Amino acid sequence: NADAILATNTSYLDVDAIAAATSRPEQVLGLHLFSPAQIMKLLEIVRGEKTAPAVLKLAEELGQHIGKVAVVAGNCHGFIGNRMLKPYVFQARRLLLEGALPAQVDSALQNFGMAMGPFRMYDVVGIDLEWRSRQLSGEQLPEGSAEELNVRVDNQLCEQERFGQKSGKGYYRYEKGSREAIVDETVEALVVETSEKAGFERRDISDEEIVDRCILALINEGAKILEEGIARNSADIDKVYLNGYGFPKERGGPMAYADECGLADILARTEALAEQHGEASAPAPLLK
Repeated sequence: NADAILATNTSYLDVDAIAAATSRPEQVLGLHLFSPAQIMKLLEIVRGEKTAPAVLKLAEELGQHIGKVAVVAGNCHGFIGNRMLKPYVFQARRLLLEGALPAQVDSALQNFGMAMGPFRMYDVVGIDLEWRSRQLSGEQLPEGSAEELNVRVDNQLCEQERFGQKSGKGYYRYEKGSREAIVDETVEALVVETSEKAGFERRDISDEEIVDRCILALINEGAKILEEGIARNSADIDKVYLNGYGFPKERGGPMAYADECGLADILARTEALAEQHGEASAPAPLLK
């Protein structure tokens, strides 16, 4: 049917590349539903470079019709939600290497108000998703790079078939038929061993530092997304995080929280982190 719209539910694939393989790229877009799709309210509508305005409008109406909170995103790796998640989990994993343990990182972020911490989240979605994706793509992270060091714990968990809740063990262990995350000392020992082997001198890390590094990373990437026009406005970014990623409702979303703290304060804290932890934490130009 020449009128049919082709929509992809991808979290990461390039919507423009998919559109380029068709004879009518103006009818191609992304409809990224969040898992579990029957429960999660968020729908990221990804506009390709050539998506027709009428097609976009129809997709927004569809979102409304099926009771979703629909947010239009530009096409980039990870769109709005997963692109912002990347630096957030980068900091969480880095904190494990520097001296924290999974349960401490998770409880610090849950006390801040997140529905679940990053390691509990990975156990729910499956630790093996990123691991398999790295294997399939044949992507070799440079040995000793921050990115490669950061996935060493994940790689070892997956090699032990600790994929998360679905296999009864991941960062935590689970009793049969239960979703309660139980701290697993063998994982804690693995974290300590991995970081020491990588040459890290473990130190005490405060809950405050955990929250600061993870949440500021989220805000900073949000500022980049805003500047690049990937999101229409900061309210849309907040909608994504409130409806798809368990950001605390009472804080209004990462961008509203940044406004409430005051951008000068957010910038100063981000610059301090960049000084300690390198360019990966450098503040977005828009923040400046």
